[in-house]
Amino acid sequence: MAEKKTTKTAATKAAAEKKETVKKCATRKCATKKAVVSLTAENVGFKAGDVYQTLAAAGNALTVAEIAKTAGITTEEAFLGIGWLLKEGKVQAEDDKVVLA
Repeated sequence: MAEKKTTKTAATKAAAEKKETVKKCATRKCATKKAVVSLTAENVGFKAGDVYQTLAAAGNALTVAEIAKTAGITTEEAFLGIGWLLKEGKVQAEDDKVVLA
């Protein structure tokens, strides 16, 4: 019986600590979650394809946030794809928007 009490107490303590961590993150910015982007030529090439397809389907200039949302990728991945396409001369930057060249 003593073992069960110890386990239950430990579980209760762990739950209380987790609740406190969630409370702290809710009151201030919590920097525990970061986007992980794989920096391989193949992955960046795929993101460039996603960006290109999104711009082609839209038919007009889009902001980076609009590209990311429409393509279903993060803004970091959108920037990687845009950089690839800028280097190849396939897109142009106009003010704060990107358009096919």
